[in-house]
Amino acid sequence: MSGKTQRQQLIAKLISKQQISSQPQLQSLLKRNKIEATQATISRDLEELGAVKVRVAGGDTVYAIPEFEPARLAPTDHLRRVMGEWVADVVASGTLVVVRTPPGCAHVVASALDRSGLEQLLGTVAGDDTIICVASELEGGKGLAAKLRQLAGLDAQKGTATKVTGTKGKGKVTRV
Repeated sequence: MSGKTQRQQLIAKLISKQQISSQPQLQSLLKRNKIEATQATISRDLEELGAVKVRVAGGDTVYAIPEFEPARLAPTDHLRRVMGEWVADVVASGTLVVVRTPPGCAHVVASALDRSGLEQLLGTVAGDDTIICVASELEGGKGLAAKLRQLAGLDAQKGTATKVTGTKGKGKVTRV
């Protein structure tokens, strides 16, 4: 995982866990976690993560990363960058696609997917490190998975489903 990816993951985690009101405050928190970053780098990271300032009780403003902004479409190059940096695996089953990410990154990838405008993608549900994508019936999970693998730069030859063979949980897992 690149330094940029680790830094952005930590920024997203810090913003979700505490109120951060300024870039110097964020820079200090990163430094405490042994990550050096300039103000310009932090500014770019916040923009790429889609962070915005929101007003909280008491009138202060703090950074937040919105979960979903339907009116804001993500450019294809942004989606390709997010997918390429944070997607580890893509597997399809029926009209569903499971996307795996490092821990704490699923919401960032899901947000980029939701804002992508991909016609074959109806929506996403994100956990900590897993995203369920719902494909249109016309496209199906296999087609959407192929598109997502391409955007992520993953091997296009990977299978589209997992098959477990054997009995009593001691089977063999293979891609089909």
